[in-house]
Amino acid sequence: MSPRRHRSPVNLTRDTRQSDYSEIHMKYVIILGDGMADEPLAELGGRTPLEYAEIPNMDRIAREGRCGMLRTVPDGFEPGSDIANLSILGYDPRTTYTGRGPLEAASMGVSLQDGEIAYRCNLVTVRDGMMEDFNAGHISSTEGAELLRDLDAALGDVRVYPGVGYRNLMVVSRALGAETTAPHDIVGQPIEDYLPRGGDAEILLDCIKRSEEVFAGHPVNRRRLQEGKTPATGIWPWSGGKKPSLAPFQEKYGLSGGMISAVDLLRGIACLAGMEVIHVPGATGFLDTDYEAKARYAVNALDRLDFVYVHVEAPDEAGHMGSVEEKVRAIERLDEAIGIVLDRPDTTVAVLPDHPTPIRYKTHTMNPVPFALLGKGRDDVQAFSECEAAKGSFGLVQAPDFLSLLFS
Repeated sequence: MSPRRHRSPVNLTRDTRQSDYSEIHMKYVIILGDGMADEPLAELGGRTPLEYAEIPNMDRIAREGRCGMLRTVPDGFEPGSDIANLSILGYDPRTTYTGRGPLEAASMGVSLQDGEIAYRCNLVTVRDGMMEDFNAGHISSTEGAELLRDLDAALGDVRVYPGVGYRNLMVVSRALGAETTAPHDIVGQPIEDYLPRGGDAEILLDCIKRSEEVFAGHPVNRRRLQEGKTPATGIWPWSGGKKPSLAPFQEKYGLSGGMISAVDLLRGIACLAGMEVIHVPGATGFLDTDYEAKARYAVNALDRLDFVYVHVEAPDEAGHMGSVEEKVRAIERLDEAIGIVLDRPDTTVAVLPDHPTPIRYKTHTMNPVPFALLGKGRDDVQAFSECEAAKGSFGLVQAPDFLSLLFS
């Protein structure tokens, strides 16, 4: 698989499709396991992680509900969580997407001005010209903030903002955009062919060079090396864009909505859509996240909201790590939390991934993903998996139509 390059900025028009669900009093929950879908693995006896894992609650949703496959990434787009989750929420990326950076900027409270472009800015580990680690050994938010504080002082007009762990933000003024590549797509490969090109490339390359100088011998990296951890050798800016505009969720569907996620990408989409961002203590955006707390907060939020979108990053992180064991464990822990949601009456529940993150590739693919809906009738599917959901009565659904299906 060849890495996909991100082009920015993209022309933007407002998504004006409107629907009226004001007469509906049912409550709705989407539980999304990021990157949960996969391929059959020899290590699992030819089964996928979803087929191998013990997931009685997901199986119940499939068995007592209806299933199908969801196409979350339109032609011409890379299979990123930004594109996929925008699509699932009913926002067509072809008219709403400008880049990943500005979505995360919205969550971080960074207001983009005319002429500014926000880039996602990873802390990475590059050795001997090779992308060794796209997340610098899952560096902590505290460590990342310390590195970026010193880098920001060295960059002049370019600004950097600390985010969650390795996921940070860069803002360039009087920007033109650039062709960039996601660092998780090139792990183990030489970076030379994937460095920024065009537009802002000279600025971005200078920032990368300055980061290498600032981080070399930095106290944070000295401590990490002493502890046997991977150092952050520099930054990697990618997927930049101008400030987007999304139709308010309430106006679009006639329902109030909330978002539970530990990552700025999903929270940023929610901010731009006017959804409530629900902060959950213990939500980390990694394997150690508090799955059950997310479920409890979702159930409680339904007392005041019509719809809650629960995003869990852990299966995707395990996929990028290439860890079969951690991916199965993340799926099983998510399933345990789903039981809390299923205990709430008068609630329509959907479970799905946003895209596959196959262990074999350690990055995203464009294949349709399985979904199951409890509360919209019943078909003959007996378990939740990629193969079984493909037999479901919904067939293949386009993601921008998914919420209309859920709320109908």
